[in-house]
Amino acid sequence: MRVRDKMTPNPVTISPQTTIAEALAMMREGAFRRLPVIDRGKLVGIVTDRDLSEVSPSPATSLSVFELNYLLSRTKIGTVVKKQQVISISPDDYLEKAALIMRDHGIGAIPVLEENKLVGIITESDIFESFIEMMGLREQGTRLELELDDKPGMLVKVSEIVWKNGGDISHLAVFHEKAAKADLVMQLRANDVDAIVKTLEAEGIVVRSASWKGHA
Repeated sequence: MRVRDKMTPNPVTISPQTTIAEALAMMREGAFRRLPVIDRGKLVGIVTDRDLSEVSPSPATSLSVFELNYLLSRTKIGTVVKKQQVISISPDDYLEKAALIMRDHGIGAIPVLEENKLVGIITESDIFESFIEMMGLREQGTRLELELDDKPGMLVKVSEIVWKNGGDISHLAVFHEKAAKADLVMQLRANDVDAIVKTLEAEGIVVRSASWKGHA
């Protein structure tokens, strides 16, 4: 899956001349947590609700409400944007690359650039949603968790057993938690799950769990 498949296209942007008050209002009205900053057509930064809260006066300040509003309406976003290279990604990059960048840099979103033009934004929520979709968590089916020997041919063997017993694999993921072993989590469409489980176990495959899952 590519970034372009899950990103929010054409995100709302602000400029360095936008005031903090305006940016906060845009976030509140649009339910945004972050806004890309564009200066003369070029992405120069991204500000988050946390960035704005850090530069806003503390609630414990002695300033009046009028003074607070005046201050926020005069302070420009250009004073908040960090002077450093903006981390970005291409719409044709794989989604897992976006997840890795977010994890490694401790950020919750990445601007998406195509030919140096902002075309979207991909967030941690988009990554979570993709994981939910990949695992079929909102779909009906039987969820099987297997422990396999981590060697060639095992996935083919499992697929063949499922197919020969009238099942269909709709979602699948492989995890490695033990040396020489692989945890296989899959969701099936099948009428006779018991036959599939019995055949898997007869072939020496450990079935950790088998459960029906309806709509979330």
